[in-house]
Amino acid sequence: MLSFIVPAYNEEMELPSTLSAIHVAASSEPYEIIVVDDGSTDATEAVAARGGARVVTIHRRQIAAARNAGAREARGDTLFFVDADTRIASEHVMSALALLKSGCVGGGARMEFKEEIPRWARIFVSVFGGLYFAANLGAGAFLFTTRGCFDRAGGFDEQYFAGEEVYFTQALKRLGRFRLLAKPVVTSGRKLRMHSARHVFGSLMGIMLQGKRGVRSRDKLDLWYDGKRETKGREPATGTMPG
Repeated sequence: MLSFIVPAYNEEMELPSTLSAIHVAASSEPYEIIVVDDGSTDATEAVAARGGARVVTIHRRQIAAARNAGAREARGDTLFFVDADTRIASEHVMSALALLKSGCVGGGARMEFKEEIPRWARIFVSVFGGLYFAANLGAGAFLFTTRGCFDRAGGFDEQYFAGEEVYFTQALKRLGRFRLLAKPVVTSGRKLRMHSARHVFGSLMGIMLQGKRGVRSRDKLDLWYDGKRETKGREPATGTMPG
């Protein structure tokens, strides 16, 4: 069985499209979807249940803790971590399974934005993304591994409130080969639309200057934790959902 783990906080607008895309992408294999509702105050839980997901509820307001909670509840031997605003396709699932079968311990995917984002953001994403993925690091929007490798890597380190995917990737690399898929996943550019260039660069610069200390609490990490959401979700993927 494949287990798709979706951490969510106030994601009632984005979840329907994300869940629809997962159902279509995984339809050729036995699978489950687990939405980890981390203290949402909107209809995230109901939307997830209607979308064919099993809901796990926590109250941590921490992305690493949400992903770990989903992994603990997962019944599958293969774990996919998909952010609530990210759309995957069958090619991502099939390519990931092929890599794991070939001996890789895990992997991820580059990201692309199909929606409009500011010009400064496109330049930033091109430069930063090029450097980040050139280092063969996985992004939290989409990661995959086996149950055994997840456990051996220690899961996501819950002392970090941001950047936890970097440390998880590094832990997996110590176990073996980590690969990025050729096809990018489509994710939301909402943070880049809802925050100014000054705010985005200032937040990232603060983390760079403080290092690990800067991501060990939610202080000054409002770029990730302020809970801002757009009021219109994206169109669901083509295909049908069970139920």
